Amino acid sequence: MIFGKAGFGGAVADFEAAVSAQDAKRSGKAFVRLQETFGQARESELLDGGPRLAALLEQVPPSPRAVVAVLVGACVERGADAERCAPGVLAGLRWALEQAVAFADAWAATGGGAFPAPDGGEPGPEAVERAGRDAAVGWWTLPQWEMAAVAMLNHPGVRREAGSRGDALRLLGAVERASGLELKSLAHALLVLDDAPLVALHRTSGTGYLLRMSGIGDNFQLHTLLADALIGGGHVEGHAPSSQEVAVCRETPGQVGTVGSFDLVAPDGELIWNEGTPADIPVVDGVRLLVLDEPSYRRTWPAGRFFPGMRGDALLERALDQEETERWYAHVSPAKNATG
Repeated sequence: MIFGKAGFGGAVADFEAAVSAQDAKRSGKAFVRLQETFGQARESELLDGGPRLAALLEQVPPSPRAVVAVLVGACVERGADAERCAPGVLAGLRWALEQAVAFADAWAATGGGAFPAPDGGEPGPEAVERAGRDAAVGWWTLPQWEMAAVAMLNHPGVRREAGSRGDALRLLGAVERASGLELKSLAHALLVLDDAPLVALHRTSGTGYLLRMSGIGDNFQLHTLLADALIGGGHVEGHAPSSQEVAVCRETPGQVGTVGSFDLVAPDGELIWNEGTPADIPVVDGVRLLVLDEPSYRRTWPAGRFFPGMRGDALLERALDQEETERWYAHVSPAKNATG
């Protein structure tokens, strides 16, 4: 018999055996079966199969490797252990980013022109000729590696252990500078902060607060959670979001329309845009320092989470006393006018 047990579990076992034996023909057939059987996989098969496939990634050839990584990510989204799966996926992401940098450099060195759109498929012959196969595959599979990596980074345990996030951000920046390609979901996931202290100064009332942020994908989400903690908590005046608006910013699925409660402002007076991330907030004396001004215009958006699989929160630890607040305000310049 070529194959063992039926179903996704059997396909994982066959793929594992074929890859270990370096049997290209059998690996190819098992690879097809992995994709065909995933949709009907039982929970136990997903919990077992995700880590086993992740452990094989380094041995899988570059083109199918990205598809296997996506399957690993899908297993994690359905309950497989993210911390066991993440090392293989994040190592593969690093490889793809390194190859994408090489591709962008080679593309520029061989005549330039518009970059081909990376679509997860096979690179065309021109791309392979101009940059080499590995570099072309790395470029072409970036969307798949983004998808797989975000599935891992949804989990705080992975983010705590992912010491390579700085390297990945550096490589991602190099890809963007060289090619103009933006992988926004990956960039935001790599920037997520956990257990990060935040001092928020409410300029109108002259008060200050110490909060702690975790798992927040963008500043839209942070904005709503801050408004709930400070306005909803009765500490300052303003528009408080509803309980449903807050819930979808923590862990409830979906989106709900909301209205902005503040202008988010850096200590130097520059606006911090909702489209950015909490990592944009400057660090002062080891703590991120944010000023909350009255909203300069009415702005609405759908409240929710940038990463639907990531739980987020901004918890109020305490109000600062007057002396502490004045010490933090010493770092703050007057607000500048919003321009858009």
